[in-house]
Amino acid sequence: MDLVQAIVLALVQGVTEFLPISSSAHLILVAVFTGWEDQGLTFDVAVHMGTLVAVIWYFRHDLLAMTRAFFRSLTGFGHTPDARLAWAVIMGTIPVGLAGLAFRDVVANHLRDPLILAFGLVFFGLILGWSDWRRKGVRDEHSLTWKDVLIIGCAQAVALIPGTSRSGATMTAGLFLGLSRDATARFSFLLSIPVIFLAGALEARQLFIQSEPVQWDIIGIATILAGVSAYLCVHYFLRFIRRLGMQPFVIYRVLLGFLLVWLYW
Repeated sequence: MDLVQAIVLALVQGVTEFLPISSSAHLILVAVFTGWEDQGLTFDVAVHMGTLVAVIWYFRHDLLAMTRAFFRSLTGFGHTPDARLAWAVIMGTIPVGLAGLAFRDVVANHLRDPLILAFGLVFFGLILGWSDWRRKGVRDEHSLTWKDVLIIGCAQAVALIPGTSRSGATMTAGLFLGLSRDATARFSFLLSIPVIFLAGALEARQLFIQSEPVQWDIIGIATILAGVSAYLCVHYFLRFIRRLGMQPFVIYRVLLGFLLVWLYW
């Protein structure tokens, strides 16, 4: 892998990881237009860790308050809003964890077709647009009930279908449940933390059985770029949707979906 490839892929991963536009679709398009070979498992783990550090750092104050409240709730000191939010993140991760274990091979071997990606982009993009267009949400993330968490968690599991977008699916569910745009995005980002960690840990297990050489200098640059771009993406996305909502991302998803159909039909 050369430096240019590492920079491009790191930026694509960092920017698309948290936007509701499907990172898998963009990585496939990069491969189509460049003809680059697979970047390797070490690179994948590194950029995922970069995005994980970025979202943890961005929400560090929230996570600290949630962690403290979570442990206090275990000792019988009541369920504060922060404690309930911590429990919501944990419970909301269970459906995608179970679905990932059950269907990981099916997704990897049978659902990577570009036309399936195109379907996911267009279909779930239109549902995201509908949920945002009809929204009347004023609730914040601390108001989530267990039923809400289950629905959003199941939506996150559906996002195993390539092209759906994990953040897009969870934001769609949150908007339908009456959360504000800001609240549904924040909860989606908090939910991403255990998911990215678990996915990265699963990939990291394979590092111990591979023998390919590691370009640590390039890996380090890619990790930093993925982290910085992901942090900026989260920051500006939250500001953007407060003013303009999800519709620009819906339009982009539909156009990208039709581009994939045009390329692969």
